[in-house]
Amino acid sequence: MNFSVQGKSVIVTGAARGIGLAIARHFVEGGANVMFADSDEAALDAELGAEGQGDGPIRVFAGDLGQKLTLANLVSATIDAFDRIDVLVNAHRAVQACDPLSVSDELLGDMMRENMTSGLKLSQMVAKRMVQQTGEDEGNGALQNGAIINLTSLAADRPQPQMLAYSIASAAQAQATRSLAMALAPKRIRVNGVAFGSIMSNQLQLTLREDPALREKLVAATPLGRIAGADELGATVQFLASEGSAFITGQILRVDGGRSLGDPLGPGVF
Repeated sequence: MNFSVQGKSVIVTGAARGIGLAIARHFVEGGANVMFADSDEAALDAELGAEGQGDGPIRVFAGDLGQKLTLANLVSATIDAFDRIDVLVNAHRAVQACDPLSVSDELLGDMMRENMTSGLKLSQMVAKRMVQQTGEDEGNGALQNGAIINLTSLAADRPQPQMLAYSIASAAQAQATRSLAMALAPKRIRVNGVAFGSIMSNQLQLTLREDPALREKLVAATPLGRIAGADELGATVQFLASEGSAFITGQILRVDGGRSLGDPLGPGVF
């Protein structure tokens, strides 16, 4: 099996920190050309600095990823930099707790936009480019013409009332993943998801700072007995992007140390 991403052109959103950053760097280490995209320009600059300047394998794009024009500009910037798009990783996420009996329209809209709608719109734009590339590359013998990977969490199918709006958006993203996979399969463009838990995301870091005692509970609730580093998701996402998974599409792969096998740990913890 070929798990290589050497020479691939990749977009990773949410790439300024946490899981998105770790995945983007993993692709760079694997020889890919990567566009690090995020809404937080200051965080991108602080993390990457001069690395994102010039003609190397790392480029940066900052802008409000909830805006359609910004997403179109991201696609154009990636094509300008690398000539093509082979892989899209929608790693941008936003998490906010709420009162399940009083969820504001604004919060529900924000959670849907941040965790599903913006990624769906970007996936549609990128897929159209991938389809165009399919025609340009006709007869290349490749097992796939592109891969899209959506990141979500256990909230997609493990309801927690205090995370109602986020859970709804996560479930919607999972359904969008499956539907796009069906639509794009004839073009050999694969769409899969990764639902994670017990991974040291930026959100989990912030939560543990506020409640250090939670770490021991989280470890105890994870059958493999530890919290995984954000970089451990990189290899999983690379697998889903590579030809090693060329016959896998429409799947939501759980990477959670076995957390989903037991009872939910508590509100808002994934």
